[in-house]
Amino acid sequence: MIPGFSTLIISSLKAPAVLSTPSQFFYASPQKSVLNKSNRPKRNVFGGHVVFESTSRRFFEVTAEAHPHGQAGAPAGKPAHPHAVMFGLTGGFVDEMRTIAMKLHTKDQAPKEGEKAESDLPLAKWRPTKEDFMMFLVDSQLMYNTIENLVQELDYPEYLPFRATGLERSAALAKDIEALKAEGMEVPSPGPAGRAYADLLTELAKTDPPAFICHFYNIYFAHSAGGRMIGQMMSNLVLDGRTLEFYKWDRDLKDLLPEVKAKINEVSEPWSREKKDHCLQETQKSFEYSGALMAETLAKAAPVSA
Repeated sequence: MIPGFSTLIISSLKAPAVLSTPSQFFYASPQKSVLNKSNRPKRNVFGGHVVFESTSRRFFEVTAEAHPHGQAGAPAGKPAHPHAVMFGLTGGFVDEMRTIAMKLHTKDQAPKEGEKAESDLPLAKWRPTKEDFMMFLVDSQLMYNTIENLVQELDYPEYLPFRATGLERSAALAKDIEALKAEGMEVPSPGPAGRAYADLLTELAKTDPPAFICHFYNIYFAHSAGGRMIGQMMSNLVLDGRTLEFYKWDRDLKDLLPEVKAKINEVSEPWSREKKDHCLQETQKSFEYSGALMAETLAKAAPVSA
């Protein structure tokens, strides 16, 4: 560590390298290195950033002098520079998780950050029935019951911080399903997509905590964002504007979400770069399984008139 510089370790690797994971946005060129005569670390300059390569440990550091506008990571109480946000330098590992997740959204889901082509049936054209929505609630209840029971029952240190976070949804879903049943609706058994996701979560929780935590993050944080938008849409389409308990929380999400982000960052802090990358790679599968659940229930076009 170099005195006088505010630094953030980006990666542990050997130069030269093309860096490809979300926290590794730099191309390291040893030809531009300068070895300081006082035996201080080598100094690489590229892309407007100053990066130091230690002579004793192979790591790179983004420094306070790296950006002409000041620190890469903003001091407490001050907004981060946009480039710091771009490179995921302000919010720990959760920023990397979010970066990957947002890229997997379609343009109609996330116009500013989504990179996937618009689906054949955009969200605005979904026209499920009330029975379809009930099926979605039942599948969702199985998914949330599974993930919440696993966190509670498995004696894994990685899962302890995620007990009683305030984001839990299974109890709220039970109330909604019971209320709709009392109105005369039939409660179906979980469908293939819901059962498949529950099985996957069970397997990962017991064998692969980083992958399981990836699903945990994407399930809860997606529901707190796009999930609420879908809930409002379903409410207007099939529930006469009523908001279900599934879309309500006992505390403000502005308080709950940062708390859970901090817990994910804390749990992932000791992970190796390889383990973090493995977690990030699971994002695609998370989207595939949750997408299948919605495709089976909600993503349906209006019936064609005869």
